Amino acid sequence: MKTLYTTEAVVEGGRGGHGRTSDGRLDVELSIPKELGGYGGSGTNPEQLFAVGFAACFHSGLLSVARGRKLDASDSTVTAHVAIGPTGRSGFGLAVALDLHAPNLSRVDAEDLMRRAHALCPYSNATRGNVDVTLRVDGTHLGESDLTKNKGGNNHEQDRTSGASHTQG
Repeated sequence: MKTLYTTEAVVEGGRGGHGRTSDGRLDVELSIPKELGGYGGSGTNPEQLFAVGFAACFHSGLLSVARGRKLDASDSTVTAHVAIGPTGRSGFGLAVALDLHAPNLSRVDAEDLMRRAHALCPYSNATRGNVDVTLRVDGTHLGESDLTKNKGGNNHEQDRTSGASHTQG
């Protein structure tokens, strides 16, 4: 890999400490969520930082693909939902759901852009095979019809990066 950019961050005190980047642009207090045994607090946490980073990177990739395909992705947003929990193998893991809201795109174009952005995004490439990533458009899993959704079907397996042929780049 040819490196185009490198950043550096230092954390003191782990999840309940303080983090900052070497250039001072990011300087945050960290708090452990109550759900993870902490006190809560006003600081952020690694999952929130990861969610912002993944959503920003993914949305940039999606916008780039949309421009190249001459699609109007203006007013679109990507929401990243990041979950943490035990893996069952004496460690913890993450799961991510990326949800696109794109009022100026058809459902077909929105799904296509999600798949293409997922193949392009460095966060998607870094997590592929390690983190369960689900792609959605307006809360509905890619490829899931309204009929399937309304009948309680669960078609989300096809959207996960582990084993999903259409998301493998």
